[in-house]
Amino acid sequence: MLDRHPSRHRAPGGARRSRRHGLALATAAALVLPLVPTAAHAANATHAAAPAGATHADAMLLDAAAGTSSAAGTSSAAGTSSAAGTSSAAVTQSAVGSSSDPAPSDPAPTDPGTGELTDPSSAAVPDDDGVYRSGTIFPVPPDPFYDPPADLGDGADGELIKVREQAVGLDARTWMVMYHSTNATGQDIPVTGRVLVPHHAWYGEGPRPIVTVAPGTRGIGDDCAPSRWLDYERPLIEPFLLKGYAVVITDYEGLGTPGLHTYMVGQSQGRVVLDMVRAATNLTESGLEPGGKVAIAGYSQGGGGAVWAGELWQTYAPELDVVGVAAGGVPADLTAVSERLNGGVGFGFMLLAAFGYDAAYPDLDLHAYLNERGERLYEEAQDACVDMALAYALQDIDVYTDADPRHTDAWQARFGQNRAGGNPPDVPIFLYHGLFDEIVPRGQAVTLRDEYCAAGAGVYWQWHLGEHVTTMATAAPSVVTFVERRFRDRPFYPTC
Repeated sequence: MLDRHPSRHRAPGGARRSRRHGLALATAAALVLPLVPTAAHAANATHAAAPAGATHADAMLLDAAAGTSSAAGTSSAAGTSSAAGTSSAAVTQSAVGSSSDPAPSDPAPTDPGTGELTDPSSAAVPDDDGVYRSGTIFPVPPDPFYDPPADLGDGADGELIKVREQAVGLDARTWMVMYHSTNATGQDIPVTGRVLVPHHAWYGEGPRPIVTVAPGTRGIGDDCAPSRWLDYERPLIEPFLLKGYAVVITDYEGLGTPGLHTYMVGQSQGRVVLDMVRAATNLTESGLEPGGKVAIAGYSQGGGGAVWAGELWQTYAPELDVVGVAAGGVPADLTAVSERLNGGVGFGFMLLAAFGYDAAYPDLDLHAYLNERGERLYEEAQDACVDMALAYALQDIDVYTDADPRHTDAWQARFGQNRAGGNPPDVPIFLYHGLFDEIVPRGQAVTLRDEYCAAGAGVYWQWHLGEHVTTMATAAPSVVTFVERRFRDRPFYPTC
């Protein structure tokens, strides 16, 4: 049940990846990595909050923080991606509810020059000495933490399976956790993720708030799990920690753990994002208590995960005190997104989504549509990180299939089950999108906004003058401000 593709777990080494994949990732890294510390610095400097007795002019606060305007609009452009994670530095490990799991024998990774622990959170940002650690492009070492026990038991959603504290360079205690969740077809699955709690005490009202961050696209290979790879969410994570909030980040279904990642399947992504909060409050050492305020944030794939967490929250995890949802670059409608991606620069993301849907819903039977070239690609892509997606730009699905499955009744039904917009959460919602997004079409994002507004939801909408990756960076200060205001019970001024 856990692994439809047992051959996926291979020794790292990337022997099957072509050089063009590495070159594509190196190019992407050169473009994206300079944005990360810049955005983090901008977000750290954002402490704006409207004074008591604020007027409607405070509705422009988010725009001012990001240096953008919030004009409404429509039309098309496109996107879905990102990248993230941290490699694992083992400090301690305990099996929760399973005394049979052996502790790993590998020591924590150390700097050969100083003997000090390397910083597994700094894969996207150099340490103070300017050295990049943890290998931003090359495969990461195997880690037994990601292997679930043979018998998961009958754990409730969010119940812990494994816990390991690890050393990081952030101002927070950090734990890797494996926890129970439920996938899109209702099966119990193991999911991994991180819990980060600031070292300094929380002096605000009530329990320490929690921000559950839904990560953006890393790929579908186990090596690219957010907890093991490039940490693109750091521009959000660091400011939240500095404000005293706990931060939790899921790895999603099938990233690190057995089975292919169910990429872009909202019914799965939303649940694991919510269960990550439950897991954190079940972690006694974290000091996090149930009943504290929770905010949901994400961009690109993470924007979809955040929106779906919001839509599922009131029925799936109603005990959580969710106070706001911030989601950007949201791929709300996979049919519309696929039309943009097919033949475009983001075609590789469409391939990953096809593989992800096939993994989530075996009845879709993707193999029945693939030609010989498509079958070869499917086998080659089992370990693919985001570099693979970049390497297949400007290609067409007809090259890899005998028949396009997207518009068949079976695939349309599953797309419909994972189309966001039908159940807006009853909390403030911050949606944003890049005017020149070349991956996620802005037209379907505007449709999501309009559907939420028509349903009576409170939505603050913001355009950003940028494409897909830069919008993630420029919007970070606005997201931090939005979350801070929700946790402080400040007024919310929707644009609809």
